[in-house]
Amino acid sequence: MTSKKAGAAKVDAKHIDEAVAAGKQTVEQAVAATKEQVEQAVAATKEQVEKASNAALKSYDEFATYGKDSFDVMSKFNDAVVKGSEEFGKAYYAFVKSSADAGAETAKALLAAKSLNEFVEIQSGFARTTFDNMVSESGKLNEIGVKVATEAFEPVQAHMNATVERMVKPLAA
Repeated sequence: MTSKKAGAAKVDAKHIDEAVAAGKQTVEQAVAATKEQVEQAVAATKEQVEKASNAALKSYDEFATYGKDSFDVMSKFNDAVVKGSEEFGKAYYAFVKSSADAGAETAKALLAAKSLNEFVEIQSGFARTTFDNMVSESGKLNEIGVKVATEAFEPVQAHMNATVERMVKPLAA
């Protein structure tokens, strides 16, 4: 009977070894599959993080560029306004000075008038000349104002158009 038991033990050990080997192979396959899935998940996560980082850096660069562009536009706007204000101020000062000079000349002429008729003629001539000069100079000052506004808002308008184009472009795609 002992020999039957020893043979049975050998058979059982052989089956056990085969079962252990099969179990070991199954575990190794499961570990390999899990490892592959984890590696794929890590690679996909890494790719998504890189995409998100690149998008964030691109957005930051675009925002920084937009900020710089906006500052440049405001500088150009301010330069045009300052230059235009200076031009407008000079033209206005020249008009006021010529009007004051004409007023002083007229006052001298009025004081030197020998008759009431001459006085009225001088005064009427001064009034006509002053009105004509005022209309003429107002037109010049208006032209300067329009020129200043056009030059000042030109870069602002271009910047706004570029901004709208930048915003619409991704929507169109």
